[in-house]
Amino acid sequence: MQRTVYMVSLGCAKNLVDSEVILGALVQAGWQVVEDAAAAQILLVNTCGFIQSAVEEAVEEILELAKMKAGFPGKKLVVVGCLVQRYKDQLLSELPEVDLFIGTEGGKDMAGYFEALLGGRPSTRIAIPARQVPDSTQPRLLTTPHFRSSLKITEGCDNRCAYCMIPAIRGRLRSRGMADLVHEAIMLQDKGVQELSLIAQDLTAYGSERDKNENLRSLLEQLLAATTIPWLRLMYLYPSRVDDDLLDIMADEPRLVPYLDIPIQHASTRLLAAMNRRYSEDDLYHLVDKIRSRLPAIALRTTLLVGFPGEQEADILLLERFLRQTRFDHVGVFAYSNEEGCASEHFPDQCSDQEKEARRRHLLSVQADISAQVQQKYVGRVEPVLVEGLSGESDLLLEGRTRFQAPEVDGCVFIVDGEANPGDIVQVHITEAHVYDLVGEIVATGIQG
Repeated sequence: MQRTVYMVSLGCAKNLVDSEVILGALVQAGWQVVEDAAAAQILLVNTCGFIQSAVEEAVEEILELAKMKAGFPGKKLVVVGCLVQRYKDQLLSELPEVDLFIGTEGGKDMAGYFEALLGGRPSTRIAIPARQVPDSTQPRLLTTPHFRSSLKITEGCDNRCAYCMIPAIRGRLRSRGMADLVHEAIMLQDKGVQELSLIAQDLTAYGSERDKNENLRSLLEQLLAATTIPWLRLMYLYPSRVDDDLLDIMADEPRLVPYLDIPIQHASTRLLAAMNRRYSEDDLYHLVDKIRSRLPAIALRTTLLVGFPGEQEADILLLERFLRQTRFDHVGVFAYSNEEGCASEHFPDQCSDQEKEARRRHLLSVQADISAQVQQKYVGRVEPVLVEGLSGESDLLLEGRTRFQAPEVDGCVFIVDGEANPGDIVQVHITEAHVYDLVGEIVATGIQG
């Protein structure tokens, strides 16, 4: 009988890659992935447990599927990922509806876990496999559009930021070998990938735990030499490790899109020290100046964390001044979540939820004004655009992204004239700019940007 599974994947792009590995292993073992939960023998949730809001989202999803399971005695409910890794000692009693819990490292063995569960012979309700380094021998079933994907180059993290649970959940930094990463990139290219985003908890830490001459620049050199993927995008870079070697190769290689995602978290030197971030306000100003002097066309993205213990109104004013002077192209602002087990959990001077939300909204408003101004520089230009397909706003429009817009997190380009297929890179004349999105018309097709 055909085995069937329905999967929900929660969290970030890194978690999505894990989900694709899980699905790849299941399909290889003969399982069928279905889009209707009612038709599945196993209901599977890959969870995020990074912050409390993600935990709450995961639990809500689990309970919704548990309701469905209750009407079908033969169904099984399996929960995998960060939530399990973080709360392994509590979940058995708090979620009795779940038949099996599996930690973050169980992806490649998922079919075995499922068969044991359906056969009535699981040895335990919870499995926490040993840490490992993922590799390209593990099949992946891509869930993104065929023309874009992510390449996760490391697992774990050694940074030990005071607010972050990732080292406890995901373990120490473990870098994949360059040859293995190149092999996976070639496989993704063969599947039609036009844009490959390199991702990690900290991209710039790649290879730093090894006594080898492997680092981010050398990896990029290998990927550029071995593939013809038009757009390679760099996400999640630690500020103090963005060095001249990286900027030099970006300046020399047009296939490395002019875009860097550098989460800075804050600009207050005092708060950065409390967060255990290894740079200062002056370092950040110097970094932005250095990047833009070397790469004038660059689009910079960052994320900010407001409401960290000890933050005062003066720190928000400092951060506002920093944003107005540096003029980042894209900014995400998040409210600090006081996570159990983090170093900052018991820091004094905790901010109220109302203060956090007010500060978050204020900075988002500041950035909206900045973005509306920054976006105007694209009007009148002709830019390569990767076409995503029909717009979610209207079937009469196409939608795509420039090199300066990352998938899922930034704005898009609404294409009001011209024809193209999803995955095409076309030349678009930008005619309008809004706060986050652009508008344009195709002037040439089939051109690699």
